[in-house]
Amino acid sequence: MAWKQTVRDNYIGMKEELFQAGGQTRIDRHHARGKLTARERMEALFDNGQFNEIEMYAKSQVELEDVKKKHYLGDGVVCGYGQVNGKTVYAVSEDATISGGASGATQVEKMCRTIEQAIAARKPFIMLCESGGARIEEGIMSLSAHSRLFKDNTRASGYIPQIAAIMGNCAGGSSYSPAMCDFIFMVDKTGQFFITGPKVIKAILGMDVTMEELGGASVHSRYSGQAHFVYPDDLACIEGIKELLEYVTVPKVPYLSPVDYHTLGKEIEDIVPEDKRYPYDVRDVISRIVDDRIMMEVLPEFAKNLVTCFARMGGRSIGIVANQAMCSGGALDCDAADKCARFVRFCDCFDIPLLTLVDVPGYLPGIEQERKGILRHGSKILYAFAEATVPQVSLILRKAYGGAYCAMDSKALSSDIAFAWPICEFAVMGAGGAVDVIYHKQLEEAEDPAKLRAELIKKYEDKYLDPYYAAMCGMIDEVILPEETREKIISAFESLENKKIEVLTKKHGNISL
Repeated sequence: MAWKQTVRDNYIGMKEELFQAGGQTRIDRHHARGKLTARERMEALFDNGQFNEIEMYAKSQVELEDVKKKHYLGDGVVCGYGQVNGKTVYAVSEDATISGGASGATQVEKMCRTIEQAIAARKPFIMLCESGGARIEEGIMSLSAHSRLFKDNTRASGYIPQIAAIMGNCAGGSSYSPAMCDFIFMVDKTGQFFITGPKVIKAILGMDVTMEELGGASVHSRYSGQAHFVYPDDLACIEGIKELLEYVTVPKVPYLSPVDYHTLGKEIEDIVPEDKRYPYDVRDVISRIVDDRIMMEVLPEFAKNLVTCFARMGGRSIGIVANQAMCSGGALDCDAADKCARFVRFCDCFDIPLLTLVDVPGYLPGIEQERKGILRHGSKILYAFAEATVPQVSLILRKAYGGAYCAMDSKALSSDIAFAWPICEFAVMGAGGAVDVIYHKQLEEAEDPAKLRAELIKKYEDKYLDPYYAAMCGMIDEVILPEETREKIISAFESLENKKIEVLTKKHGNISL
């Protein structure tokens, strides 16, 4: 016997109520601000807009005396799993049309169960965030649920990729979970990210500040270093997430496109001046040696003296760290150290090989850097590279001086295979500085100090800075020409494909945070 029509009618009615979320008026207001709804964001993320929901009809059961508040189906978050670029992914999308995006206990517990399923399945977890923080009326219950979520983020760290997108106002307790993710995307102008909002700052500090000035995309992409990628709207942001997932979840794809190596060598020589005093854009070098000249730069506006990016070489997904001579001469500072260490550790967590392109004059000197803790921050690079067990290849482009040579994945530190171009120099410091220190007495006593200094510099350069001297000392495996660069690096990674390193059994290391 067929089911009663009322059964189907009730099913349809429940779905309609669920899909209406906070109501059409609020949805229209959301669209007027240029934003997609929580459900529309999920549909844009998953292939063909299809995904399987988790706890679709969950509804807050909190009933507080003297507080009359409507409870909604779904309770302010859409959770589910499905295919993104043909790979299974788990995701949650917060709904700002319900309770203004404030997070209740039921809502956060839905998110917890979703990430816990992602951990069990060992699949990537994505957060599409728009929440003003914990629901005040739910008090400790909401805060307790958030604590569980933070613990789940910690459990997932290094086990599954975690990606967050700030697509609206994300504040208070709801800002910590995305902050714990591996990568943070932000939508320009509509996404804001902070612990306390402008009203609280006005009340406590008496300062007038807008949400954009406090936690907009420009703030986090340029100054705090918390926004790894910035996009102009929701759809572009979601496409960016999909692009990143291709590097993280697809280790290798077929690649057979021919490369004109003679042209490659000429282009690189035109880009990189032999004279170390002149800068160049290292991204132009990267684009010449990677597949299809395509790279995805991470934190492009933060710590510009160091470039971090994903790319493919010979079809293999790799992470690239490179000194940027156009900014501070490529010298390392506190922010660059943090940027580098975080990127290297992510790549190591998920078995993404590392290529390091070195052109570094040293650590940036000065009282400001010392007060910020350059030793503590700088040691993070050393720790991250030394700790990494993935295949590691390095190439010295022009120079590698001082402790920064050690830090940029030197062979004795962690690099498996180290290359150098014939124009590069190695030293504790530049030849001029070295001569001034070593021969200061002779220079003081010389009849013609300038002539003697020039002679000593030339002698020092010829003997110690030459890349072949470094190769003779075992610090470089091979000196190569620009036109050989791509082929040599691809071959090196192929040889390291089955690299295994025995790791000491211990609870965990203690990086200088």
